[in-house]
Amino acid sequence: MLTAPRINGRFSQLLLLAAVLLILTIVFYANADTIHVPESISRKPPTKARPHHPIDDLIEEADRQQDALLQKESHTLADAVRAYEDRRGRRPPPGFDAWFHFAQENNALIIEDFFDRIYHDLNPFWAVPPSSIRQQAGDIFHRISIRNGNTSQLSDQPRVWLDLWENLIGTIVHHLPDLDIPINVMDESRVVVPWETIDEYMTAEKKSRRIVPASEVVGKFGKTSVGKDEEVPQFDPQWEGGPYWDRAVIGCHPDSPARSYKAEVDYTVFPPLNNSYPQKSHEGYVANWTYVKQPCEHPQLQGLHGTFVEPISISNSRKLMPLFGGSKLPMNNEILLPPAMYWTDDPFYSGGEEHGAEWDKKKNKIIWRGAASGGRNKDTTWARFQRHRFVSMVNSTSIARAEETGKQPNFELPESGQYDLPSGSLAKWVGEWGDAAFVHLLCFPDTRPPFCDYDDAFYQVKPSMPMGEQYNYKYLPDIDGNSFSGRYRGFLGSTSLPIKATIYDEWHDSRMMAWKHFVPMDNTFVDIYGIMHYFLGGRDAAAKKIALEGKEWTETVLRREDMQIYVFRLLLEYGRLCDDNREKLGYVSEAERLLLSGLDAAGAK
Repeated sequence: MLTAPRINGRFSQLLLLAAVLLILTIVFYANADTIHVPESISRKPPTKARPHHPIDDLIEEADRQQDALLQKESHTLADAVRAYEDRRGRRPPPGFDAWFHFAQENNALIIEDFFDRIYHDLNPFWAVPPSSIRQQAGDIFHRISIRNGNTSQLSDQPRVWLDLWENLIGTIVHHLPDLDIPINVMDESRVVVPWETIDEYMTAEKKSRRIVPASEVVGKFGKTSVGKDEEVPQFDPQWEGGPYWDRAVIGCHPDSPARSYKAEVDYTVFPPLNNSYPQKSHEGYVANWTYVKQPCEHPQLQGLHGTFVEPISISNSRKLMPLFGGSKLPMNNEILLPPAMYWTDDPFYSGGEEHGAEWDKKKNKIIWRGAASGGRNKDTTWARFQRHRFVSMVNSTSIARAEETGKQPNFELPESGQYDLPSGSLAKWVGEWGDAAFVHLLCFPDTRPPFCDYDDAFYQVKPSMPMGEQYNYKYLPDIDGNSFSGRYRGFLGSTSLPIKATIYDEWHDSRMMAWKHFVPMDNTFVDIYGIMHYFLGGRDAAAKKIALEGKEWTETVLRREDMQIYVFRLLLEYGRLCDDNREKLGYVSEAERLLLSGLDAAGAK
C-alpha cells in the first residue's frame, strides 16, 4: 500500500498562511468601494464624510421635541379635560365639550400646549374684577360685540381688518356668550403694564386655581357684557406718547438687561452691532427662539429696530385692559387673535393657491421684496432700521463697499473665521444667491416716492414681485415691518423655506418649531451668511425637508379651521373672566352629572 509522504510541519504552516493571505486579498479588493485604499489601486475614489455642523444638532433636537409634542395629543373629550386640568389647574370653561367636538369635526390636532398663548394673555385678568373688565370692554372704542348670537362692530371709519375679525368671530358666534371685544386697530402694540404689577396679578391667578367640586360648578354663563341700558362708567386708558423704549421696558423683569440700558438718542453714529456669535447661540445659530425674540434680553435692539427708534405711531397705556390684536411685543399685554390678514384670501398676503415650482426646479437663491417700513426712517435714523440692514447685508454692492473700506453705515461683516464661510470675496459669493430690494423707500418726509434723496446712494428701487412668484425661489426671508410681517403664514404654507427674524409674538408661537418648520435668524442677521453657507454647501436636502415639513405642518395646525378653534377657545375663556361667578364656572362631564344625579336620587330615598 502506498502512503502519502509526510509533509514537514513548518511547510504546512506556511501553506496555510499563504491561503489565508490569498483569501484576505480577495475580500479586500472585493470591498474596495467602502474601505479606504490608496487611490492608485482603488476602483472608485473614496467619499469624504461631510463634517457634522452645528445646525445638524439643532435640526435633530427639533425633531426630538416635535416627536415628544405629538405624544400629547388628546383623542377623546375625557383626555382633553384631563390635559386641561393638569396644565391649567382649574376646570375647563362652560362650552368646552362643544369646543372639543367642533375641533374634532374639523380634523384638528388637539394638543393642550397649542393654547398656552391664551393663558399667558388672559391669566393676569383673574386679578381684575369681572365688572371692571366688562365696563372697560364696553367703553373702549373700536370693538366687536356679540349679542344673542350675532356680531356687530363699532368704529370711526370702515376698516378692512375689523371686518375680517368680525367675520372670523361670526363663524363661531352661536357657541359664545354675549361679549364686547375691543380691538387694537394700530400696527404697534399699545399696552405695557409694569412687570411688578403683572407679577402680582399672576401670583393672584395661581392662588385662585382649584378644581371646583362637580356639585358646586355653575355650568352656564351669566352676565358677561354690559347690558343694553346699563350706564357704563367712562374708562380712561391714559394713553401716552413719547419714545417707545422707555414705555416698553417697564414690562421687563427688574433684573433684565433692558431695565438698566441707557437708550440711545443719537442715531447718526454706527449702530450697536457685534460681529461675533450672538449670546446663548449654538456656535452662532439660534438655539432658543423665545430668547432671541425678547427685547428685554437684547437691549441693543433699542438702536436696531424701527419699533424703538421711531414707530409710525405711539399711543401706549400702563393699565391692564382687554385689548385684542394680531401681534405684540413679548413685554406687551394685549390679547392675541390670529391676524386678520391670515383670514383674508387676498393673494398679497397668501400668495394665492399656487405654491411655486417643485423644490428641485426652484431658483437656489434668497428673494425679498418689500417696502422700507418699520417706522419713520429719516436721514438721521434710516441706518438703524431692520429692513434696511437686511437688504444691505444680502446686497453684493454694499458688501463690496464694506470689504474695501472696512465700514458700512448699518451693518458689520462677520468676524474673521466665524461661520466657516467660503474663502475669497464675500460680496462675490453673496451675489450668487442674494436678491433683496426695496419696492418703495418710504422716507420721511416722503417727497419723491418711491425714491429718496438720502437713501438713493445705498439702495436701488425694484418693481414689486407677487408672493406667488417669490415661491419660485427656495429661500424666503421674513423681516418685521411696522410690526410683525403679514406674509409669514403664506411663506410657511409655500413649498419654499422661510427664514424668520422677529421681535413680535403671534397666536401660533407655541405650535411652530424652529429648525423643524422654519429657520430662525438672529435679529442682528449676523448668522444669515452661515445659514446660507450651510444650505448651499451640499445640504439642499435639509432645506427641502424643513420647507416641506413646514408646509405640511401649516396645513395641519395653521388652517382657517385652526384659527376658528383658537378663537372659540379664547372667547370661552374671556367670557368666563367677564362673569361675576367665574370662580365656579366650569364644564362638568356627563359621567359626573350622572354620578351626581344618582347620589341625589339615593339621598332622596
